[in-house]
Amino acid sequence: MQDNTYNLILTGQLRAGVAMADATSALAIIFKISEEKIQQTLAKAPVSVKSNVDAATAEKFKIAIERTGFICEIKAVNDAAASLSVVATLPVNKPAPATTSAVASPAVFKGLTYKIEGRPDYSFLTVQIPANQTLKVEASAMATMDTHLVMKTKLKGGLGRFLTGENLFLNEFTAERAAGEIGLAPGTPGDLIHQYLDGQTIFLQNSAFVAATMDVTLETKWQGMLKGFFSGESFFLIRCSGKGDLWFNSYGAIIEIDVENDYVVDTSNIVAFTEGLEYNITKVGGYKSLFFSGEGFVCRFTGKGKVWIQTRSAQAFTSWAHFFRPVSSK
Repeated sequence: MQDNTYNLILTGQLRAGVAMADATSALAIIFKISEEKIQQTLAKAPVSVKSNVDAATAEKFKIAIERTGFICEIKAVNDAAASLSVVATLPVNKPAPATTSAVASPAVFKGLTYKIEGRPDYSFLTVQIPANQTLKVEASAMATMDTHLVMKTKLKGGLGRFLTGENLFLNEFTAERAAGEIGLAPGTPGDLIHQYLDGQTIFLQNSAFVAATMDVTLETKWQGMLKGFFSGESFFLIRCSGKGDLWFNSYGAIIEIDVENDYVVDTSNIVAFTEGLEYNITKVGGYKSLFFSGEGFVCRFTGKGKVWIQTRSAQAFTSWAHFFRPVSSK
């Protein structure tokens, strides 16, 4: 009789450009356990993290896990049992029996070593800068650093950065003669994520940039008068391209969305999006909705790519807080 049950295998490998810290954190959220338990499980990879399920269930979990950046495989129970030990559910409380069969190849990590703490409310980024290398950082974001790091302040972007509402200056921190550590605290309370650019281009909202390595080029992109005016945001975006590490932040938590055809996002919730997506600013409803619904204008994305949104809107928060403002009596 044909076996119709399957195991979901966590290989321990990552997609190119995905950082282990980000992927581990996301996987811990999915399974609702600590990152330490996830790390213990990965040390035993390949392991089965979901066993004896039907094909539809296995595919559903595979999609959810691979969104974190880890690579999964679906194998029939008989095939999986022949090659590795089965860990029915996370967390793993005892070592898996040693095997002599196929072992997942080591994951390949790109970019600098870093750690993000305090997510998603008050994210704090710590980056290890290799000896004689430089990290460019948004002005005023540095919170801590090793004493041998050397900082230089440079004018970047001129009028373009001025018109985005950004600081006209960027700070460059160089680890002279020895590796050094720097801690960065963005100005807004919210999340912070990392992307490794390998020839791709990402557009950021004007306040989202935190840090990047030197081979990442930062430029300003004119949105056009109509797009900038009706979006309620800046007339300019930050265009990030090249090869290297990029970190950006949000107000609230960050959610990554894969866009296949069309997707609509409120303009105040957009953090970043990949090149190749076309976008237009439109009303969410009629003119009555525009003035009385509280929704206003939305951004309609078309094409294929990624959009990063923030779970909170600064405009919505200020409108909510306005009711509680102190008012002096006349």
